[in-house]
Amino acid sequence: MAHAFIPYGQYWSTPFARWQGSIAHLNSLRLAANTGKQALEARGFPMERIDLGILGHTNPQLGSFFGLPYVTGMMGIDGVAGPTVQQACATSARVLQMAAGEVADGSAQCALLITTDRCSNGPIVYYPDPSAPGGTGHTERWVLDNFANDPYARNAMIDTAENVVAKFGVSAAEQNEVALARYVQYQEALAEDRAFQRRYMVDVPVTDAGFRKQTGLLCADEGVFPTTAEGLAKLKPVKPNGSVSFGTQTHPADGNAGMIVTTRELARECSTDPKIVVELLGFGQARVAKGHMPMAVAPASMEALKHAGLTIKDVDAVKTHNPFAVNDIAFARETGFPLAKMNNYGCSLIWGHPQGPTGLRSVIELIEELALRGGGVGLFGGCAAGDSGMAVVLRVSG
Repeated sequence: MAHAFIPYGQYWSTPFARWQGSIAHLNSLRLAANTGKQALEARGFPMERIDLGILGHTNPQLGSFFGLPYVTGMMGIDGVAGPTVQQACATSARVLQMAAGEVADGSAQCALLITTDRCSNGPIVYYPDPSAPGGTGHTERWVLDNFANDPYARNAMIDTAENVVAKFGVSAAEQNEVALARYVQYQEALAEDRAFQRRYMVDVPVTDAGFRKQTGLLCADEGVFPTTAEGLAKLKPVKPNGSVSFGTQTHPADGNAGMIVTTRELARECSTDPKIVVELLGFGQARVAKGHMPMAVAPASMEALKHAGLTIKDVDAVKTHNPFAVNDIAFARETGFPLAKMNNYGCSLIWGHPQGPTGLRSVIELIEELALRGGGVGLFGGCAAGDSGMAVVLRVSG
């Protein structure tokens, strides 16, 4: 593919807040618009250069029908149009791919990516069915019912993890080891007063539901569980005869993240450090057998590397969306990438999963990790509902 670029530093993520936590009452579209506007202004980004917007979210909120134009209107850039994307946990990767394609083919020069979700207080949707007995329709709890049942594969999300555990012969102890290692890696992001996270993370003013009166400030991830080997060993499997515990899977969360994707020239002009170049190299997707969602990360990643003209041996850093510890075990076994070298500074297994913005935060952390080490090739991959996955390959230099 022709390449697109991310201006170094022109991205952000809120902390991720626990299920039913500090921002559970706030409309995620309004919150993302406020966050994005403040973040771009703080970085001195020339918002008049934005000529495309892409919104990614998976859980409907009031105003979702209008999608991206609603968000850019609230941000004060009401001349910017664009699509709204919903692809479950692959939403961020898809938004990145769409932006890169638009920039690469010249149909846009500067794309604003906004990804957001609120798993808390998910909508309850009623689908009328006049042909049903008495005209009774169908009710769907958007978040909980879809976590619990894939209408095609006919299994819950956790069942996909147990299926992959069985396929690879993974023990509960192995999953516990990965969960503990990821928790330890996350502590590196908190060192020196959260020095790593402060490279990209923005504070969230907590207000009343009408966004009128500020009542607090969310400054750091909320809902990360203290993790020890002893504590993990005491947890029972969630399902009878299973092996996945609450300690070896992620938790639902709320939050948002954003990014600019643009041309080489504008990226250099707007970077907070012009010496650092961030280049998008390739994307990939895959779908695996029904009920084996965690396995989708590896083939999607290999496809992205193929499109970038690279192999796994060329990769310096890997970040994954790992809703289950077994995701990383399967990825390491299938690709040969060392399990211990993945997910430095944290991952969604630890800091939670708001769906839409999860992947974008991971990509942002991947960029910062590579910048700290002086550059290199990075790979982000994650699974998504429907036994699918998407991956992104990028290079940081300078």
